[in-house]
Amino acid sequence: MGSRGDHLVRADRRFATGGGAVARLLAPAFARLLDPIDRRLKQGGIRLTLPDRSTRSLGFRASGPAAVVSLRSWMALLRLATSGSVGWYKAWTLGEWSSPDPVAVFELFSLNAAPLGEIGRAKGVSRWVNAVAHRLRDNAPRKAKANIAAHYDLGNDFYSAWLDRTMTYSSARFASRAEPLEDAQRRKVADLLDRLQLKPGDRLLEIGCGWGSLAIQAAERGVSVVGLTLSDEQKSWADQKIRDAGLADRIEIRLQDYRETAEQFDAVASVEMVEAVGRRWWGAYLDSIARNLRPAGRAALQFISFDAKMFDQYARNPDFIQTYIFPGGLLLNEPEFAALAAERGLSWDDREGFRLDYAETLKRWRDRYDEAVECGALEGFGEAFHDLWRYYLMYCEGGFRGGVIDVAQVTMVRS
Repeated sequence: MGSRGDHLVRADRRFATGGGAVARLLAPAFARLLDPIDRRLKQGGIRLTLPDRSTRSLGFRASGPAAVVSLRSWMALLRLATSGSVGWYKAWTLGEWSSPDPVAVFELFSLNAAPLGEIGRAKGVSRWVNAVAHRLRDNAPRKAKANIAAHYDLGNDFYSAWLDRTMTYSSARFASRAEPLEDAQRRKVADLLDRLQLKPGDRLLEIGCGWGSLAIQAAERGVSVVGLTLSDEQKSWADQKIRDAGLADRIEIRLQDYRETAEQFDAVASVEMVEAVGRRWWGAYLDSIARNLRPAGRAALQFISFDAKMFDQYARNPDFIQTYIFPGGLLLNEPEFAALAAERGLSWDDREGFRLDYAETLKRWRDRYDEAVECGALEGFGEAFHDLWRYYLMYCEGGFRGGVIDVAQVTMVRS
């Protein structure tokens, strides 16, 4: 963590290692916060260095990730206990905990999410505050554009500094771990387009078109494409890329909400856009697919889901991602979402998950991000911002490695 929070670390050490009677009195009480974590870690474990420089191991009852954590202040545990992943991130920014490999910490939490239960989730006032803030960022039509802009309108220069040349901001699909990221991204798009059984002259609607890479690959198959986005930055980039590819006669990028589109298309594609919709609007999203898709037409989705057995806990407790990265966002409860699709005459076929490919994608992005910072390609953003993005990429990577979240492609056919 470099010099970030060093003055706080020094203060924490004074507090925790004899800097006063209060520290000596409270340390045993804080240490007891570790006991339920120790009992509930069923796979893997944590090797801890405590604020008084003593050590303790938690878990290690079965094979799994071996996380290493230096706990520099007992406040980190208090933040975790009361504010969940939001508090754990705040503690990291303040230097209250560190790890040589935070991904292993997040993988451990993900792998043991079920037995850990409410441990690590916000409680009391913190839960209420987080929930109200999340509800205020609901993706109603009048707010959706602002939520999208908060993430995607950081600037094309920002994303192009560390994404691959396709400007694809979703999971790749790797033939091998040695495969270049750009090739794996093109394969992911090709796999999704293959599900649609497109023919030259077909008309395709893409809900959430990003920077245009899928639209271009579809147009290269002889398809006419309408792409929807709410990001001015994305539309500007996509329009230029489409002109450069000589495909402006086949692709139209619109600044338009999916709820406003009512036409007839032979197929619909959507890649990791539904996570930005929110549970309240899942029905409207599926209505849009059904409304715009001709009878017997095919839709292909790539989506991120949260373990259905723990979904309600997750949905009640806005986490670090929803608070700091994707306002208004929510991962899918796949069985619930598939049932909503069936109600609208949309099947749920050929589901194929590839979560470890997303873990690899995130690792590649983090490496590229660090390279971009090192070479000065991300000037204008402060160190705190870079730390937030590194943490975000590590947090997600650990989640996919541990398995509490998954990414998949699925085909829907309109009856």
